Amino acid sequence: MSVTIDQVWAAAERIAAHAHRTPVLRSRSLEAMIGAELYFKAENFQRVGAFKFRGACNAVWSLSDAEAPAGVVTHSSGNHGQALALAAQSRGIPAYVVMPEDSAKPKLAAVRGYGAEAILCAPSLAAREQTCAEVQARTGASMIHPYADARIIAGQGTAALELLREIGRVDQLIAPVSGGGLLAGSAISLAALCPSAQIVGAEPEGANDAWQSMQAGERREIIRPETICDGLRANLGEINFGILNDHHAQILTVSDAETIAALRLVWERMKIIIEPSCATVVAAMLRYREQFAGQRVGVIFSGGNIDLDALPWCRG
Repeated sequence: MSVTIDQVWAAAERIAAHAHRTPVLRSRSLEAMIGAELYFKAENFQRVGAFKFRGACNAVWSLSDAEAPAGVVTHSSGNHGQALALAAQSRGIPAYVVMPEDSAKPKLAAVRGYGAEAILCAPSLAAREQTCAEVQARTGASMIHPYADARIIAGQGTAALELLREIGRVDQLIAPVSGGGLLAGSAISLAALCPSAQIVGAEPEGANDAWQSMQAGERREIIRPETICDGLRANLGEINFGILNDHHAQILTVSDAETIAALRLVWERMKIIIEPSCATVVAAMLRYREQFAGQRVGVIFSGGNIDLDALPWCRG
């Protein structure tokens, strides 16, 4: 299964009436620290607080009139579940979201708040997939995978598409990577609009399956990822790995300590709320300054859904 730039353009048109066109931010202090020209695509200001709404909206509105009434089902630690719930609400169809028992409370509340049925399961991929299959068999809902779905990838690629159309040429574009929907979609947009630029993924060291996969030239999995970045614990999807491999994506890993420091830095210097998964991009640029120095860099801020009652720097 391949995803083309034409599919990304079609997704952009399909979601235009529903998704926000998010702002592009600058930060003189972060640019001085990294020594680069930085353009932050602020998807923390997207509907549901994350880029995930783009892909979910594209998937929901891609369903035929015959498919749509049965609704949609997915598994998600939070952001994709919220996004699918809101996208389904926008079309007036049911949504069923399978979530691990340890999901962040604000994300669980948001899924339910958007009218979806949240079904809790054990915090493992096998449990998620089994529960999804059971819900699908019971309801007849269409499965919308969080990242290994062409409709999702094309929708996520619209964030980079908007960014590049607004700012023009970049030398590198960096985004967080987990299942790979955002990074794969960004790679497709980058290759079409700025073919000489490098696509870069930021990933936690405790969930570095994408790094391992790109190093090995074949997809690798981690059974029990360990990272504070709850949105980056999924393994890279097969279709996503294929796209990233074709586009020679580079994966940079960061520690949770570096991510927490970057999270706090963005809150302090840019005066915006981002979540730990999102902060990995800043952590990576700080850790690998020499790669970004003197460069014009597009940065995808993926989301801002964080549990304010469990801030990482307040943990004992």
